[in-house]
Amino acid sequence: MSEEPIISEELEGLLNVEFGPEVYEIEKSMVRKFAGAIDDPNPLWQQVAPPTFPAALVPTRLLHKLLNAECPLNRILNGASELEYYQPIKVGDVISVTAKLEKLRKMEGKEGATLFMIMEVAYKNQKGEVVARGKNTYIRY
Repeated sequence: MSEEPIISEELEGLLNVEFGPEVYEIEKSMVRKFAGAIDDPNPLWQQVAPPTFPAALVPTRLLHKLLNAECPLNRILNGASELEYYQPIKVGDVISVTAKLEKLRKMEGKEGATLFMIMEVAYKNQKGEVVARGKNTYIRY
């Protein structure tokens, strides 16, 4: 009996394929709710989003494919999130989010096989300017 591979053809087929753009119109209520969720009452967040706001603009198409891809490892963790913030996101901006799976890395640990899935995300405003870049690591184990 052969063992199912950790990195399936389905996952491998996602490597370096750009997904998106997924478009988010930034509304005052979105920014206000986010500021409340991070417990930051700064009045600046009435018209400008906090620097960590891009993390709420999820690249859902790629993420859905990653989390539902064929893989014998059924448990999933958000291993790390990095965000480089270049310029403010303002109420009224239209942010386009694109993402790609940059790397798959299989490792053996004490508990067995572990798969690291590293995704790059770019956030651009309506002028085509990059406002932020992100890197997310998801772990299947």
